[in-house]
Amino acid sequence: MVISRIKSIIGPLKYRFGTSPDPFLQGLSGVVHVGANVGQERNLYQSYGLKVLWIEPIPSVFAELQRNIQAYSKQSACQALVTDVDGQSYQFNIANNKGASSSILPFKKHKDIWPEVDYTTTVTMTGVTLDSLFKQQQIKASNYQALIMDTQGTELLVLKGGLTVLKHFQYIKTEVPDFEAYEGCCQLTEMDDFMTAQGYEEFSRTSFASRAEGGSYFDVVYRRRAA
Repeated sequence: MVISRIKSIIGPLKYRFGTSPDPFLQGLSGVVHVGANVGQERNLYQSYGLKVLWIEPIPSVFAELQRNIQAYSKQSACQALVTDVDGQSYQFNIANNKGASSSILPFKKHKDIWPEVDYTTTVTMTGVTLDSLFKQQQIKASNYQALIMDTQGTELLVLKGGLTVLKHFQYIKTEVPDFEAYEGCCQLTEMDDFMTAQGYEEFSRTSFASRAEGGSYFDVVYRRRAA
């Protein structure tokens, strides 16, 4: 969520670090975007003609998301907190940048890059796995060839709770740091190891923000290895 918001502000800076990570969308018919925020990428997805399933947990942000995608007939949204355990209660921290940096994890070194971002309130939410959400909502996984995640340090939890639907995705794009941005968050080496074990290889990596003390945030796209 946070990086979607920040990208809309500092988008041109991204290209100083690398090339756009989005051309992999060419030729796909659908994407699932977990951590939607207000759907900042809706025009991008529309330009590729994609069917989009947005997933966002914060009620007020979800309401804005729904308004933002009303004009896009191929885009729909679900309100859910996606984790690796069904029915578990979490204290969800809502951030002051319109919810963009919100997470179930406390901040750690995130403030080294964005010192102005703070949590303003905490609400109790119940998690659901991606596998269960697809089953509950009768979502046909084969309609989507890419999974895009922006969940503020919990991306690996999303993946671990979606092992059944994971096999349908040709590409998986995630933001991930190589430092502890949030307490206990997934870091780049851990993500690489998991994705390799699941049959994926790195397709592209783009750095878009860095700490003065060392460490960066990346958009990483993984592609399923040929059988």
